[in-house]
Amino acid sequence: MTPVRRLAPVALAGALALTGCSDSGSGSDQAELSVSAAYMPQPVSDSMAAGYLTITNKGDANDELTSVTSGIGQVTAHETVDAAMQEVKTLDVPAHGQLVFKSGGNHLMFENLKRKPEQGETVSVKLHFAKSDPVTVEMPVKSATYNPKTGH
Repeated sequence: MTPVRRLAPVALAGALALTGCSDSGSGSDQAELSVSAAYMPQPVSDSMAAGYLTITNKGDANDELTSVTSGIGQVTAHETVDAAMQEVKTLDVPAHGQLVFKSGGNHLMFENLKRKPEQGETVSVKLHFAKSDPVTVEMPVKSATYNPKTGH
């Protein structure tokens, strides 16, 4: 067997292995989203509430949060810039990064509440993204003065 003929099967096997890796679905061109630290402080208003959570992206691709829906009322995303709150249509979820919603920063605003959530309940929200499938989150309602750093 000539050297070229011996290398052909090795090259073919290497090409097939690379093809198999790129078609595995866990490729490096996708976001890998998860949600943690979700909560809603018990609202003091009958018609409005805030919500906080962290979206983590362990994938190699950026994504965008495009909307949030909930059966409890209308939900919009807001950011705080120079102490002023403003509604935004999308927020980036960077590859290998996080999108954090916290008091004084990005947050979810629930308006036109159909009912006032009480401490101990959960509120279901669905996060919609530009590239990834929607993620449903059960957001526990905490005390109005809840501090995630202390857990109280």
